[in-house]
Amino acid sequence: MKKMAVIYWSGTGNTEKMAEAVHQGAKSAGAEAELFAVNEFDSKNAGNFDVLAFGCPSMGVEVLEEDEFEPVYNACKSWLSGKTVGIFGSYGWGDGEWMRNWEQDVLDTGALLPQGYLILNEMPDDAGLEECRNYGINLVK
Repeated sequence: MKKMAVIYWSGTGNTEKMAEAVHQGAKSAGAEAELFAVNEFDSKNAGNFDVLAFGCPSMGVEVLEEDEFEPVYNACKSWLSGKTVGIFGSYGWGDGEWMRNWEQDVLDTGALLPQGYLILNEMPDDAGLEECRNYGINLVK
């Protein structure tokens, strides 16, 4: 059974809803999945998980949230080489540049990103939540 951590930051609740659905999907696939708001996750524990899924919305000029999320993500980077990783988040503007940049950053660590990334515009609707659940399922297969 795979052990997965879903670690997210959410300003408006959109990415939180995505994280909950990714978590539900992983659990429904039989994974031992845990859900963490980013301020609840100790990066020293990143090595204890087979799969890490990070969720962060687009901020400012299409960047990751810099005060809470980015420091934890950066502290986890040394654990990512060879590990299955997922990245997801919501956005309200732009074209997903923050996620493409983040995807490259994850790949540069040597992590495996088998499902690519998942972005949804604004609040996820039922179809978007289903996409998130499927993303969680596929990350732990």
